[in-house]
Amino acid sequence: MRRAAAVLILLSLLLSGCLGGNGSDDAPSPQERAEQGTPVLGQSGDEEPAGPALGFPVFATKNTTRVGGADPVADAAAVAQAVYPSRSEDTRPSAVVLVDQDDWRAGIAASQLAAPPLGAPILFTEGDELPPATSDALDKLRPSGAEQAGGAQVIRIGDVAKPDDLETTDIPAGNPAATARAIDKLQAAAARKPTPAVVVASADRPDFAMPAAGWAAKSGDPVLWTGRDALPAETKRAIESHRKPKIYVLGPEDVVSAGVVEELRKLGDVERISGPDPVTNAIAFSRFSADGFGWGVTDPGHGFVFASARRTLDAAAAAPLSAAGKYGPLLLISEAQALPQALQDYLLDVQPGYDKDPVRGVYNHGWLMGDEAAISADVQSRIDTLLEIQPVDTGGD
Repeated sequence: MRRAAAVLILLSLLLSGCLGGNGSDDAPSPQERAEQGTPVLGQSGDEEPAGPALGFPVFATKNTTRVGGADPVADAAAVAQAVYPSRSEDTRPSAVVLVDQDDWRAGIAASQLAAPPLGAPILFTEGDELPPATSDALDKLRPSGAEQAGGAQVIRIGDVAKPDDLETTDIPAGNPAATARAIDKLQAAAARKPTPAVVVASADRPDFAMPAAGWAAKSGDPVLWTGRDALPAETKRAIESHRKPKIYVLGPEDVVSAGVVEELRKLGDVERISGPDPVTNAIAFSRFSADGFGWGVTDPGHGFVFASARRTLDAAAAAPLSAAGKYGPLLLISEAQALPQALQDYLLDVQPGYDKDPVRGVYNHGWLMGDEAAISADVQSRIDTLLEIQPVDTGGD
């Protein structure tokens, strides 16, 4: 976790733009930071950096920004501070969510709490211990307390650490379906009504469930769990509390069987959104729209979030990026060193264009989750190119 803490310090400083110095006599100079291998802001042009100058092109390109943590713990802490800079009262979160880093199902389900009215970003614990990255983020975020959650500053999911001097509300540990139901009850109580739609995802295939996190954070719709061939009783009860909602099943039949879908039809109208693999499944979810549900990203002018399909909890860490700013769907990369062809084709399909003046055009932007072990700099460069607005030959004068 020392590595995660170090990465968080870099990310939080880069994202908050505070590396120009804070007036402290103990603060390291830009040259000292460069000698430590840290790409820094506030570095003068005659100083030789020990890493990429100012963090480019790995930290950011003209159309991408990387949250470059070595693990989801660091990524979550950095994202929380990017969404909530906490430099004034109105830029602090009302609450944060703490989830055990070993419980990916709770992390994805808890993404629902990043939606209004709570707007609570997710931070990760090591069981009942706070990793340095999480502890540092909590100190900086200083959550103000959510009236809709009884004044809680921290929402604890399961048996996780309890920070000192912060008001908490707890969701007891339980099986994945029970935990998701309890999270949904808290969100519905805060919003004063259940949502008209729910997402049902596989509790056994995290790579197919990951895209649900960003949508839950944007919409407030719950992510409820199922086995391939058996629908848990707690999931049924959660759906029943929504009173015949629209039910969207995420994943193909070999992930969530036709038998489960038939059982769900007794609880509401059901529609399956799927692709044959995690990458195309995420693209299908990004494209989908019906009855007010879904991203419907089939044209230019959008934000996107990119994550490795091998780092499940990055979906939960990134969820606040889908609930604010550019409101982007989560897209997946299966191998760090290669951009999947299906994803390349999709980005080409929604690439912005202009015929006369790019200033009058619309733009795409991508957040990348994780360091180069998750998404390489070469892939980031290719994504940047595919997001760039391009001249379009209309055949006119």
